[in-house]
Amino acid sequence: MIALIAAAALAAAPAPIGGHWLTPGGEAVVEVAPCGAALCGRIVRVVKPRPGPQVDARNPDPALRGRPIIGLVILAALRPDADRWRGRIYDPESGRTYRAEVARGGTALKVKGCFGPFCRSQLWAAAR
Repeated sequence: MIALIAAAALAAAPAPIGGHWLTPGGEAVVEVAPCGAALCGRIVRVVKPRPGPQVDARNPDPALRGRPIIGLVILAALRPDADRWRGRIYDPESGRTYRAEVARGGTALKVKGCFGPFCRSQLWAAAR
């Protein structure tokens, strides 16, 4: 009986998502790793920098607009939920934070951000 319960728990656990991931368009590398009791994704490299200072210029909090993009946490509070990870995603391009769902899909990471009933999905490739 214990083996059946353990097998069911493992079957429902989401695939690991830790590692380095390249955002769409090859713009940045995000490292997903533990942070406290959850997982977080932090920008560790900007591959295609935009003109101007590399800071969080569109943050809604004026006190945070000078934060460097490198080291910025864009995936936060990711916790396992059935076959995926749920948490929040911050978009430094818009300065907005959305609900997030993240799941491993083979060699890619499926990242979905939602605001109300509206969602947008992206595939992040494994970074080498």
